[in-house]
Amino acid sequence: MWNEKLNIAVLLPCYNEAATIGNVVRGFRETIPQASIYVYDNNSTDGTALQAMLAGANVVRERRQGKGHVVRRMFADIEADIYLMADGDGTYAPEDAEELIRTLLTEGSDMVVGTRRNVHNDAGRQGHAFGNRIFNWLYRSIFGADFTDIFSGYRAFSRRFVKSFPAVSGGFEIETEMSVHASRLKLPVSELELDYGRRPEGSHSKLSTFRDGGKILWMFAMLMKETRPFAFFGLLCVICFEMSIGFSIPVFIEFFETGMVSRLPSWILAVALAMIACMLFTAGLILDSVARARAEQLRIHYMSLAKPSSREAGDERTVYMAELEKPASRKKRAKAA
Repeated sequence: MWNEKLNIAVLLPCYNEAATIGNVVRGFRETIPQASIYVYDNNSTDGTALQAMLAGANVVRERRQGKGHVVRRMFADIEADIYLMADGDGTYAPEDAEELIRTLLTEGSDMVVGTRRNVHNDAGRQGHAFGNRIFNWLYRSIFGADFTDIFSGYRAFSRRFVKSFPAVSGGFEIETEMSVHASRLKLPVSELELDYGRRPEGSHSKLSTFRDGGKILWMFAMLMKETRPFAFFGLLCVICFEMSIGFSIPVFIEFFETGMVSRLPSWILAVALAMIACMLFTAGLILDSVARARAEQLRIHYMSLAKPSSREAGDERTVYMAELEKPASRKKRAKAA
């Protein structure tokens, strides 16, 4: 379908998805015949690796448990022009891959996120749906309004994004880190609303509402500290300063009324909190300069990575759009719809 010079890699991180991975691999093989499909098995115990191999995927085992470890390994190992990442549980339709890649090519984006149309209805548990709303709101409040579904696992990436992404997370918070990386470097990104299916019988979610929710909340705090240190330490500074004022007011009132200070421990605590607030403010100023320098270095590294020339990119888009206008392609898309 696309120019044969375009190297596409489909990445499927998996943990105990034997019931679905075979159909997922076959679906992507049918949708993108020329793509290389990689299944990274994360210590599955149910035959996931065998089912993926029988379906024609390249299977690699990652022993460190957690989706973040798998994604870091995939991004480091695989060389391609376009990377398409999905889950192996069958909740994302392989037929939508064409639209994700088309958007990546035609809009010149570095990441396209397939936002989940029915995620709040089909999240499986009400805790997951509620958590999605809260964390997406937190993300927009802290890091900006670039994304509306930061936890979507269906994404297309350019090579420049993949090879400039540090990937330090270990678990399901990896999607949050991807989104923050794009927002931090102000990379061109797009969103595409797609249907989100239910897991078939025999397939179970690996997410724990409270355990993984706590990890994601901790990742939010760490990413805010690393990327927006002045806001992070400034917030702590305000809290400490307000506590200092709260402890010192009774002491001042007593001093002006009697000329004495009987609440010496309260006064010492108030002074200590005020000093801590000053140190936090200073730390925020210094670390903000450091964070800006690190962001500049990341941006320079991103810009140094090879990207197809404008002519080659234009050729790819022309080929792709022409292919979409063929009757066979229109018929296939109508059938998928």
